[in-house]
Amino acid sequence: MLFESFTARKLMLSNRTVMAPMTRSRAVDANTPNALMAEYYGQRASAGLIVSEGVSPSPNGLGYARIPGLFNAEQVRGWKLVTEAVHAKGGKIVVQLMHTGRVTHVANLPAEAEVLAPSAATCPGEMYTDAQGMQAHSEPRVMTEQDIADTVAEYAHSAKLAMDAGFNGVELHAANGYLIEQFLNPNVNRRNDGYGVSIEGRNRFALEVAGAASAAIGAERVGIRLSPYGVFNGTGAFPDVQAQYLALVNGLSALGLLYVHLLDHSAMGAPPMPAELKALLRTTFKGPFILAGGFDRASAEAALVADQADLIAFGRPFLANPDLVQRMRANAALNAPDVSTFYTPGAKGYTDYPLL
Repeated sequence: MLFESFTARKLMLSNRTVMAPMTRSRAVDANTPNALMAEYYGQRASAGLIVSEGVSPSPNGLGYARIPGLFNAEQVRGWKLVTEAVHAKGGKIVVQLMHTGRVTHVANLPAEAEVLAPSAATCPGEMYTDAQGMQAHSEPRVMTEQDIADTVAEYAHSAKLAMDAGFNGVELHAANGYLIEQFLNPNVNRRNDGYGVSIEGRNRFALEVAGAASAAIGAERVGIRLSPYGVFNGTGAFPDVQAQYLALVNGLSALGLLYVHLLDHSAMGAPPMPAELKALLRTTFKGPFILAGGFDRASAEAALVADQADLIAFGRPFLANPDLVQRMRANAALNAPDVSTFYTPGAKGYTDYPLL
């Protein structure tokens, strides 16, 4: 099944593999995509669907060094290089819109930007900055309701720019402890207004962003990534996590989104997501369903045969194997990823992995 074609809403995919979103930090000039990035994505166009690295819809969301944005005309031009490279080889690509929220250091932000979050708590831990090396995360300013409305509008505007840039759709990053999950998770969201307190309140921002993006470009072009039970960036499980995510996915299903992309972090050492919850989310969402988290060819095929998902996402295997689909078809050995070059500038460990 893995190598069969699949139609996700109106999007025709050549196979059921998805290249998962992976930050690569190569947007070295004003957070703008470039020819090297176009080469990287073009090399991997045999994936059924590529999900880009996290791309900020706002200057305020550029929390990491050298991550790309999609909020101005120059960035649209840069992304056109990428989408044209992928489409020239018959591939499909969506852009993942990732606002880092409190997972930020001010040294990584443009001069006019600021660190925003639903609550005042600073993200635990450190992050890399080109200017100052490793630094503790910066203290955020609590978002007002006007800030929230402005940010929702930024997502919608970025979704429109994604269409201008030639993407086949967008994926909203509501996982891994970034801004949307910062609202979803009560370990982070300590608000006492309509964007906190209850399941409905914590889900509100995610549903507003999904609704605004859908209104801007059509729900059939808007996917979303979720990671309940993830612990990244100070999140972690909470007592009503299952009830909250079932309510959220029920609301997303009503919008008719392109897909739900569910990430289980247990392959990276986090607590496993209960199989029961995966199955419930699968049946709750009336549309294409992607599973991600430590899959290889055999386990991906097994999940598809068991109807646990429609598509399977692969991360690091695609990073180190531009021809991953061909290698899996042939049961060929895979290149090992060079961890030291994951986030460094330049072609090394990026576009120089050997083909079969």
